Amino acid sequence: MAARCPALVPTSVSEGMRSALCAIALVGTTTAALAQTPLSADEFEAHVLGKTLTYRQFAGVFGIEEYLPGRQVRWSVAENLCQYGGWYPQGDTICFVYEYSPTPHCWAFWLEDGSLVAVSVNDLPGAELYEVDQSEVPLPCPGPDIGA
Repeated sequence: MAARCPALVPTSVSEGMRSALCAIALVGTTTAALAQTPLSADEFEAHVLGKTLTYRQFAGVFGIEEYLPGRQVRWSVAENLCQYGGWYPQGDTICFVYEYSPTPHCWAFWLEDGSLVAVSVNDLPGAELYEVDQSEVPLPCPGPDIGA
């Protein structure tokens, strides 16, 4: 999989120069992301427990997650369509496992101006998630097989 080049690198330069500029830009972004102090599991839990957070990535909504007691979550990327799962700490990351996807999704979280920022251990810097809304209203998650 090819690395995504940050938008600040002009497309008008030669391919070789663009590759070099992309590498420099990615290193700078990586350094900035790594300079953040990741939240501990207790700090993360204190920020999210009992809340429903909306995250954006790039220019759009990435998803909405409701944080329940016992480190349980409800995750939604589409209205009235939810996945249930849980989270746990692993080193400096918080990992999520969902009912239909047993593969852990691990993220480093930190706070910027009181809101969460996260970067996946599988993504390149520049693909961070940003908390853009926080609510105490639960996700509208109808039960399975409603109307069946």
